[in-house]
Amino acid sequence: MKQLVVISGKGGTGKTVITGAFAALAKNKIMADCDVDAADLHLLLQPNIKEHYDFKSGLSASIEKKLCQQCGKCIAACRFNAIGDDFVIDPVSCEGCGFCSHICPVEAIKMNENLAGEWFISETRFGPMVHAKLGIAEENSGKLVSLVRKQAKELAEKNNCDWVIIDGAPGIGCPVIASLSGIDCAVVVTEPTLSGLHDALRVIEVTRHFNVASVLVINKYDLNLDMSEKIAGHCAKAGIPLIGKVRFDKTVVEAMVEGKTIMEYKDTPVKDEIFRIWEKLQV
Repeated sequence: MKQLVVISGKGGTGKTVITGAFAALAKNKIMADCDVDAADLHLLLQPNIKEHYDFKSGLSASIEKKLCQQCGKCIAACRFNAIGDDFVIDPVSCEGCGFCSHICPVEAIKMNENLAGEWFISETRFGPMVHAKLGIAEENSGKLVSLVRKQAKELAEKNNCDWVIIDGAPGIGCPVIASLSGIDCAVVVTEPTLSGLHDALRVIEVTRHFNVASVLVINKYDLNLDMSEKIAGHCAKAGIPLIGKVRFDKTVVEAMVEGKTIMEYKDTPVKDEIFRIWEKLQV
């Protein structure tokens, strides 16, 4: 079984479009959407949810009114000003540190596990998919990514799959690091802009730090041919395999509007370019 993750140093490079195309091309695979902060692979794959689970992470405080003596020690101690004069805890301001529960003389403050999101096992027209949704303003997205990765791998092993195709998060933060753990290859998607080059090089540094093989794809390369050549030059000097370039094509947008991957849509040179990229990943 080979695990492949598609990542990008910044948002908007076309990472999910490439992932959806790979999902259409790969045989005997499991898909996973690890961009839990802003999941969108489901918009292309239109999953039918089969299993639904809560994701609990972190703690939040609550005050039991019957026990509280309103001594004010918790209000004085809370550096986040999460406890009001009415001894009601603001769930948005509370960081779940638990200090107030330790200093309460009558143990009126309880720390409760926080419902931080949800995750799913679904069926799509291309096969099973594991995906998740982090709650609004919730933290610990890296933990949720690790959970999605774990479930996808276990499902792939159970079904004797050849591939786990993962849509990773943009950037270089915790969700990306969690997406890279134990991966066979990371496909870094960039765009022909200065910020695209800068952020692609940063995320490639992360893959190298964790000893993960990485390759680069330039999406919409023909929008700035000079910058595309500059990116290719950087790849050659740094020993980064540039395995393909994908042109800009409005057909890609039309396919997304209809909820389809580009590989399912009308014939276009983009399909051939992505197919050649996929063939290089088979080696």
